[in-house]
Amino acid sequence: MPLPSTSDYPPGLLDTTMDQLRTLLAVYEEGTALGAARRLGREQSSIQKQLDTMNRKLGEHCGEPLLRKRGRGERVQFTRTGEELARLARGTLDGWREGLDTARRRRGRSLRVGSTRYTLGYLLNAVEQVNDRFTREGVELTMAHVRSGALLEKLRCHELDLVCGSILVSASAGAAETTEAAEQDVRLAGYEVMEWRRGGFCLVTNQPDSDLAPDSRQGSRAVGVRCLPRLPLVVSGDGLIPSVLRGWFGPEYRRRMRIAAEIDSAHYGFELLSSRVLYGSMLVTQGIGEAIAEGRLPEAQGLRTLPLAEDMGTSQRVLVGAFRRSDPENLDPDHPVSLLWEELARQHARIRDEERESARREAAPLAAPVC
Repeated sequence: MPLPSTSDYPPGLLDTTMDQLRTLLAVYEEGTALGAARRLGREQSSIQKQLDTMNRKLGEHCGEPLLRKRGRGERVQFTRTGEELARLARGTLDGWREGLDTARRRRGRSLRVGSTRYTLGYLLNAVEQVNDRFTREGVELTMAHVRSGALLEKLRCHELDLVCGSILVSASAGAAETTEAAEQDVRLAGYEVMEWRRGGFCLVTNQPDSDLAPDSRQGSRAVGVRCLPRLPLVVSGDGLIPSVLRGWFGPEYRRRMRIAAEIDSAHYGFELLSSRVLYGSMLVTQGIGEAIAEGRLPEAQGLRTLPLAEDMGTSQRVLVGAFRRSDPENLDPDHPVSLLWEELARQHARIRDEERESARREAAPLAAPVC
């Protein structure tokens, strides 16, 4: 396809710069040339000069000016043409920025990673091992906090290149809890998954045992899913746990539950229960429950955990690990995403080896005493 010639474009279009588009958009969003000047850190006279230029060149071509001046201190009046071109300027600038960001990521010039709160330690340890190389090679690294419910969406929209966290997956009875099973989840098509662990759920509570109706089939301390609607629950507004409750009780689960408190983070819920301001229970993942039981979460001190028996509805599991898109550049072992991915894999292997060694030592018989 031949390249278009200069005559194929309207007069003034090729003379319009990205900076002028930014100015037009700033005036449109701020309402005045003075507001745009403050936002952009420029002189008002410079802003006005660019507006006059666009008004003259583009306005003449369209048949009406982009905007009309009003009294001192009043908001600029944009014509319909001006409004349309301001919105077009936003799309043009965003499109170019996205294209440049994509090119930088593809060439390994930038890396954007994220994690949930409880997987941040894994990510930081891995970043520490590769960060010197990133610095030498001029890789711009940015990090973000991610909620479990938004993990895959952040990857899909290219907001992040690699994420450590948890997602909810279904688990049929007897299914092998392996990465291969995870890959059967249709939501994971187009992603690579490094599975670290997979587990169920438990309750964190400050309620007496007599209020919890233990499930005798699962042992004296287990609480069945069927019992949850009559317990005072501390529930987050979004994230992984609401998805779990929807899987068991449907989209209107809140109408069936006794919501004692609504929270925006597990940390807040632990402190609330620890304070004894209210008595209730909180659904958490098995991994978090184990951390509480082992005393690794100071904010949950004084609380106890109980296993949860999935005695109704769909069997659900939490898959914890690292996630990235199946992009062609990730096949390059020297790409920043690949370097960080491999470091995470080494850390996971090391942790697994330590766990196996610890289990072996605990299982080993005690040596006979020396007489």
